[in-house]
Amino acid sequence: MNSELGARLVQILLVEDSPEDAILAQEALRDAEVACELHVVRDGEAAMAFVRQEGEFADAPRPHLVLLDLNLPRKDGREVLSEIKADPDLRQLPVVVLTTSSSDRDILRAYDEHANAYVRKPVNFDQLVQILHAIDVFWFDIVTLPSSG
Repeated sequence: MNSELGARLVQILLVEDSPEDAILAQEALRDAEVACELHVVRDGEAAMAFVRQEGEFADAPRPHLVLLDLNLPRKDGREVLSEIKADPDLRQLPVVVLTTSSSDRDILRAYDEHANAYVRKPVNFDQLVQILHAIDVFWFDIVTLPSSG
């Protein structure tokens, strides 16, 4: 774990509307031995309320990383990404798009909207464990993140 984060648990926000995919991600993070507190919201409006610490999420921790699906109800992940990166209080928040879409249009748009990474969800659980472990190592061992205040 990143020495900048010290002994605190890494706060990860998973924005995923599929309960099955959310459970798989939780199990994969556990299998990858990612020391984190995983928060899951199921739609884009809840994601924005969480990162802005509004309403029912007023006491939510500021996430260190957002794992964002693109296809979401109420507010799609593309809109969530755009809003996060347009907000001066949120734009430093790392957002990794984690989606099934392999569309060149989605990939280009995500990077145009300043996604920090675009990762396709694997079909295999072991591959998901490897991907989430790599995300953990990269974002919390290698990268220096800004202080969350």
